[in-house]
Amino acid sequence: MKPLQKKNEKGDFFVGKYYILFDKKYKEEIGELVKKGFSKDEAEKKAPIFLEAKDLLMKWESGDKEVLGIWKLMNGWVYEGFDKTYDDLGVNFDSYYYESDTYLIGKDIIDHGLKNNIFFRKKDNSVWIDLSEDGLDEKLLLRSDGTSVYMTQDLGTAYKRYKNNPEMKGLIYTVGNEQDYHFKVLFKILKKLGFDWAENLFHLSYGMVDLPSGKMKSREGTVVDADELISEMTSSASKLSNELGKLEGMTSNDKIALNRTIGLGALKYHILKVDPKKRILFDPNDSIDFNGNTGPFIQYTYARIQSLITKSNFKKTEFSNEVEINDKEKQLLKFITLYPETIKTSADNLNPALIANYTYELVKNFNSYYQSNSILKVESKLVRTFRLSLSYKIGLIIKSSMQLLGIDVPNKM
Repeated sequence: MKPLQKKNEKGDFFVGKYYILFDKKYKEEIGELVKKGFSKDEAEKKAPIFLEAKDLLMKWESGDKEVLGIWKLMNGWVYEGFDKTYDDLGVNFDSYYYESDTYLIGKDIIDHGLKNNIFFRKKDNSVWIDLSEDGLDEKLLLRSDGTSVYMTQDLGTAYKRYKNNPEMKGLIYTVGNEQDYHFKVLFKILKKLGFDWAENLFHLSYGMVDLPSGKMKSREGTVVDADELISEMTSSASKLSNELGKLEGMTSNDKIALNRTIGLGALKYHILKVDPKKRILFDPNDSIDFNGNTGPFIQYTYARIQSLITKSNFKKTEFSNEVEINDKEKQLLKFITLYPETIKTSADNLNPALIANYTYELVKNFNSYYQSNSILKVESKLVRTFRLSLSYKIGLIIKSSMQLLGIDVPNKM
């Protein structure tokens, strides 16, 4: 068995190509066996590439040095690629749990369940649980050859997370709605095993993301690579910024940084503004617009406010209660008071879209106010101080809300 040569290609992208090729070859072999008279179920189990993968899994679980060596090499490539993408997106993690470690814990849990008659063995030696009385069905926990499945690993991971964090009051699994059934089964099994902390497990089931060209499927290769999407969004931001003249007077490095901030802001906001439960249609062209409910529109408004503050040499100060305020200012003040409750409601409902859309409404109202009310050129010093203070406060809220969504806001745009 010869290890693959990665050369200069990003590791996760390189290995992912073989994931797609495996599925393609597997389907071809199934088709050939079906033509020979096998049923589809039989063909799926007898396909040569499937049998080879099954053999490799058994060797991996038995500690075969050659198989483990290649597995570690390829895993290193993938994690290296993941780390770069996560870093580009500003994503970080407190701890990691690898299925290659937790599946052994899962096997111990399954042994415990067998001894307590929670699970059962079938004639082929595979291990199952019957959840038909709970409105579900039978679920495989270990294959007939003793190798693990996803449920084995997830049982072990859940247990290890709890042991590492015994004080935890809950655990949220953020996984697409295609796995709804899997998590219903996982949580039910953990409860039947007597783990009281299982009552506090929650699956944040989010809608899948579609492209204008259709549904994305990783095994079929109909996906957009994250790195390519980030690059595309940054390029689109650069093109639009140049057309609108927003990069004039900036250094080359500042332009690159700004375009990246706008591109990532557009990408993140376009997804986060939608209720997590709803399916998302991601259109890169719509997301990068400087008008409407988009990240760049919010970022531009923040930059506009910072420009006002800089030009006025504004210093945070107390303003007079004697200032008469107009209807738009009253509306903005009321909107500001809703921010803390919006954060709480968003957290209680595990729905970042509430924060995103609150911010958009605030920004939209501020822009309407800005277009109809002079701020820097108003004659009254008291009124000017109030309006700058109001603008300053709205800027703080925009920055705060965007930080909660993992989006940066530029001071200049």
